[in-house]
Amino acid sequence: MIIISSCIHYHMTKNNEFGMLFKKLKREASQAKLILSDREEILEIIKIFFDAGKTKNLAPLAAIQLNDTRFSSYSDVPPFDLKDYATTIALQELRFVSISDYEYEIINPRIDLFENSVVVTFQLRQTGMIVDNYSFRGQHISMLSRATFVLIKSTKWKIVHVHLSKISD
Repeated sequence: MIIISSCIHYHMTKNNEFGMLFKKLKREASQAKLILSDREEILEIIKIFFDAGKTKNLAPLAAIQLNDTRFSSYSDVPPFDLKDYATTIALQELRFVSISDYEYEIINPRIDLFENSVVVTFQLRQTGMIVDNYSFRGQHISMLSRATFVLIKSTKWKIVHVHLSKISD
């Protein structure tokens, strides 16, 4: 009788441990899925940012960046000073409408995800033709830059800081 009781207790304990382990794995899998979907969403936001240069649809630039006094940016083209949200949006729009045949490549993105913030770093290759509307002449550009994007999440991920710096030729 003691042997049977011990066996039942052993199996119940093992099954309970298995159940707890299963719940833990299920919880970790859902967190991993959440992190994966966050990573995918974050990369998509970065692509939306640069796709504005290809599509000339500039509306998403304002939608994916945080309109807040804490927003800041540095650019890889003049002016090089620290800019606020309104200045950044205006200069980004000017930049993207001034470049035809724009192409970009995000190289080796690294995504460091924290609780409600993320730092995305990568190299950025950009090519295109800068068109001078007054003389109707163009100048081909090809530029490799370092890029850092900082995003925060409240209800959706939003860019709160952009830093682009050209890598010397």
